[in-house]
Amino acid sequence: MSLNYKRIVIKVGSNVLTKANGLPDLERIEHLVDQISRIKTQNTEVILVSSGAVASGKSLLSASDKFDAVATRQLFASIGQVKLINKYSELFEKKGLVCAQVLVTKEDFRDRLHYLNMKNCFHILLKHNVIPVVNENDVISVTELMFTDNDELAGLIASQLNADALIILTNVDGIFDGDPKEAGSKVIEQIDQDFKGFSGIISAKKSEFGRGGMMTKSTMAQKVARLGIAVHIANGTTPDVLPRLLKREVLSTYFVPQKTASGKKKWIAHSENYATGLVRINDGAKVALTSAKASSLLPVGLVAVEKDFKKGEIIRLIDEAGLNIGLGIAEYGSEKARERLGVKNQKALIHYDYLFLNPQN
Repeated sequence: MSLNYKRIVIKVGSNVLTKANGLPDLERIEHLVDQISRIKTQNTEVILVSSGAVASGKSLLSASDKFDAVATRQLFASIGQVKLINKYSELFEKKGLVCAQVLVTKEDFRDRLHYLNMKNCFHILLKHNVIPVVNENDVISVTELMFTDNDELAGLIASQLNADALIILTNVDGIFDGDPKEAGSKVIEQIDQDFKGFSGIISAKKSEFGRGGMMTKSTMAQKVARLGIAVHIANGTTPDVLPRLLKREVLSTYFVPQKTASGKKKWIAHSENYATGLVRINDGAKVALTSAKASSLLPVGLVAVEKDFKKGEIIRLIDEAGLNIGLGIAEYGSEKARERLGVKNQKALIHYDYLFLNPQN
């Protein structure tokens, strides 16, 4: 039985679109466009998150050694983005399709208003049957302003647009239970909400051309699946991988989605970089929050207010050991929270509807 997704975010990494010499693989880009055009004939909306701008820039120009890595990346990204989007535009046009370029930075997600403005932009493109081709704006995104990689960006967009599925194309068949290069290692074909232990089986090694590794992909995939979106990690170098994946004919890793979360909760899930406050909770509160029962964060479960915040701001939750538990919107400010520290029968600091809990690995 085929997967009947109506809206898909497809993320394709540098390791798929780039040859061993670091230059763009134009044949693979053309094959990717062909696959997407066939998916589009089934009335499926597609958003493409594509790496490859830096590699495209390297194919046009050589950089002097006297410039630092950040400046060199800006150089290659700015000229390469033009080449890459022109290539996509040319190839989609041959299929009778129109694509649009959407360049974003972390700052574009800094508050709810910016977030909704971007969401509206995507919606008008999709309503006109346009394929958004999204990439981080590497020209102005440097160091702390950068996404971890395009996996993080793709997860955020999938959440923002209430996609049915996120498909991550990399250069391996999925998440393995050991080193993919070692005999006996197998692809984990399905991962549900109770799966733990990624750190014990996934290598921290990053791809040669991309910034993120499989650990980044798995953590992000779990987060997105918790928000109600199916996630597939598959090998983008496999011929016809996208149509075959949708027919369940290709080996891959599938993250089982949970109940769909609200739009507000999806925004909160990706707002860690904009959290102003920080509170430490006790073990009792941690157990209550991470149980199957829906629970709000009550002042009785607070150990300390580590960083100040105002009502309506995002605050981060840590446990007594300092591990990240989740994020939420404060119902009142840090001054009141300190007054109510450890006190029973008080108004919740974070209501369940405005609380996102991280996967516990």
